[in-house]
Amino acid sequence: MSKKPLKIILAAPRGFCAGVDRAIQIVELALAKYGAPVYVRHEIVHNKFVVDRLREKGAVFVEELDEIPNDGQPVIFSAHGVPKSVPENAQERNMFYIDATCPLVSKVHREAERHHLSGDKVILIGHAGHPEVIGTMGQLPEGAVVLVETVDDVASLEIAEGQSLAYCTQTTLSVDDTADIVATLQAKFPEIKGPRKEDICYATTNRQLAMKEIAPLSDAVLVIGAPNSSNSNRLVEVALRNRCSNARLVQTAADINWDEFSDIKSLGLSAGASAPEVLVDEVIKAAKDHFEVEVQEIKIIQENVNFKVPKALSA
Repeated sequence: MSKKPLKIILAAPRGFCAGVDRAIQIVELALAKYGAPVYVRHEIVHNKFVVDRLREKGAVFVEELDEIPNDGQPVIFSAHGVPKSVPENAQERNMFYIDATCPLVSKVHREAERHHLSGDKVILIGHAGHPEVIGTMGQLPEGAVVLVETVDDVASLEIAEGQSLAYCTQTTLSVDDTADIVATLQAKFPEIKGPRKEDICYATTNRQLAMKEIAPLSDAVLVIGAPNSSNSNRLVEVALRNRCSNARLVQTAADINWDEFSDIKSLGLSAGASAPEVLVDEVIKAAKDHFEVEVQEIKIIQENVNFKVPKALSA
C-alpha cells in the first residue's frame, strides 16, 4: 500500500542559539577539564534530551547550592541567569563556580542595574516564575522591580507621582505581545526609558519570523521543545496566530501520534532555541515511516552569532 505524500516545511533558523550552545559547551568543557562530578544549578537549558545526555557524562543537576557537598568540584549556573544572592552564597562557601548565563541575559541584568542606580523604578516585562525573570529581578533589592505580564497588568499599574521609570524585558518573549505591552507602557508613561537595544534576543526574534513564514503554508505545525521552554511555547503561539489552527509542542518524535496527521498534506516543523538538531532529524525520520516525505526548508536569515566560553575553560 503506497504512502500518502507529505511536505515537511522546515523553518530556518531553528534549534540551538549561541547562548544555549555556549552553556552546553561550558558543562562539557568543565567535565573534560575537572572530571565528574560537575554540579549544575537548575537545568543548564530547558531541554530533557540535553540534560539527560549531560547527566550521562557526569553532570549532577541540583535545585539549590545547599545540595552540593564541599568537594571542590565546580558548580555551573544555568544559561537563564541567577539572582545575585546565588554567587554571593557560593563565595561564602568558597565554591568554585562558573557562570553560564547567556550574555544577552547578562545584558538585561546590567540594564536593570544601571536604571536602578539612576533612580528609576524598573518595570520588567516577563513571565512570573521563569528562571530568567527570577534572575533578573534578583539583581536588584526587593521591591525595586515591578513585573508585568500583560497589557492589563500595565493598565492596573500604580506608580508614585514623580517616580522615573524604565523597562526591560525577558529575552524569550513573543515579539508581537511585547510590542503591545511596550506601546501601552509608553502611552501611560510617556517619559519611560527603554533599552538601548531590543532585549528580546536575536534567536527568539528570528525563530518567530521564520514561523510566520511557514505557518500559513502548513496544515499543521510541530515545534520541538520542552514544556517549560518559553521560546518554544511562543513559537506555537505564533503559528496559531498566523493561519495554522493545528500547532503543538512535542519533546521528541516518540510524542507524536501520526494518526492525528493522516489528512494533512503539509507539516511545518521548527525547534526551540534549546532543542538540538538531532531531534528534528528524528521527527523527519519518523514521518518517513508513515508518509512519502518531501522536505522543503525556508530560510529567512543566516545566523552567525558566537559567544566565547569563560577563560577558565578556554585556557
